[in-house]
Amino acid sequence: MAEWRSSDLPPPGPILHGTGHFLPRDLSDQEVSRRILDVAHQFPRPRAWWCLFGLGGVLLGLYLLSVIVLFWNGVGVWGNNTPVNWAFDILNYIWWLGIGHAGTFISALLLLLERPWRNSLNRLAELMTLMAVVCAGLYPILHLGRPWLFYWTMPYPNSMGLWPQFKSPTAWDMFAVVTYLVVSALFLYLGALPDFAAARDRARRRGAQVAYGLLALGWRGSNRQWGHWRRAYRAIALLAVPLVFAVSSGYSFLMALGDQAGWHSTVFPPYFVAGAVFSGFALVSLIAIGLRWLLCIEALITPRHLDMLGRLLLATGWMTAYGYFADVFMAFYSGDRHEIDVTMARLAGPTAWSFWLAIGCNVGLLQALWWRRVRQSPRALAAVALAVLVGMWAERFMLLITPQTTDHLLSAWRGYTPSFWEISLFIGSFGVFIVPFSLFIRFVPMVSAFELKQVLHREREARHG
Repeated sequence: MAEWRSSDLPPPGPILHGTGHFLPRDLSDQEVSRRILDVAHQFPRPRAWWCLFGLGGVLLGLYLLSVIVLFWNGVGVWGNNTPVNWAFDILNYIWWLGIGHAGTFISALLLLLERPWRNSLNRLAELMTLMAVVCAGLYPILHLGRPWLFYWTMPYPNSMGLWPQFKSPTAWDMFAVVTYLVVSALFLYLGALPDFAAARDRARRRGAQVAYGLLALGWRGSNRQWGHWRRAYRAIALLAVPLVFAVSSGYSFLMALGDQAGWHSTVFPPYFVAGAVFSGFALVSLIAIGLRWLLCIEALITPRHLDMLGRLLLATGWMTAYGYFADVFMAFYSGDRHEIDVTMARLAGPTAWSFWLAIGCNVGLLQALWWRRVRQSPRALAAVALAVLVGMWAERFMLLITPQTTDHLLSAWRGYTPSFWEISLFIGSFGVFIVPFSLFIRFVPMVSAFELKQVLHREREARHG
């Protein structure tokens, strides 16, 4: 059976069909390899990378300091109170976990739909998912009364005959985070196997050859290996796509299954799915814009890729806007006095800033994406994407905090103000994201080289055939 070198195209039986003409026509296979696989040896902008890594290190230090203060003094250092028992901890958990969904959507769903333009974006989106899930998964541990016993939430055989309470949201968090983390890590690693092998073959130093060789798991590019790889890659994609809907719907049930006014709504599961993918597309757009400059890969992530991201951002933004309308409409349509009070508190109460900030960022500013010039402009698209991330955080604040401040008993109505350590923990969580992400940028191919070569090969066939 014929052998294929790891840097070559896969053997017949393509992974993706069709051409997209998203890449420059004069782009060669050698240029793709140079721009992607040689980054670990010759990083294009080392000073910018060190600035990014340094910023991440400072934020990570702030995060560790906030965790130490939390563990030393207890959750009393936070601003949680009665009736606002769920505050920044759950809010930021939902925000981070939602962000990770777009990575799975871009990589897994578009793989199954055979969209070739995903090849320039899938790996950075998968890495974003993995880092966002890690940032989210730390929050349920930190807000436990005894965080060092977090493993009690897992169903494992033990001498005490202790099993988790499956009706508890804490157990739901464990299942959601662990399942999503494992599937995302497998999907990222399996998709990068051929590129690890190519990096091994191109490495000049012995240490790099050994490191990439271990990561490549003996990949040699035979027909049999490509066949097994295709089947495994698609199988994990089939597992990952339902997780986008299951995990988002799962943490929406944390609120929807309760009797709290403002939460007890059947619109929450699809509402949260749309919002999660929406915020994820915003971060993917920001990362794609940043990496195309940092890695000098403007020829691989082109304005047409940015245009597609802008379109997806606009589409999911309108889905989220429909959720805003449905949520407000159903509250008044129900005729329930307390539901109406909660909705009015969202519209005109002390926390109304969060509602109108969400509307302004997620609906108002988003309309700029109707213009192609805005979608294809890196600066304009980055500004809109950043506004969406702010707006989605404000939306989570509006949905989570306001109903708790307007309890069933008027005597229990009370405001909420986050403490310094809550804010510092949230700001520091960006360091948990940036530090490992920047290390991946430095040493792991951030664009799928072999899939890009396949698309270029098919485009050449289409032009000459």
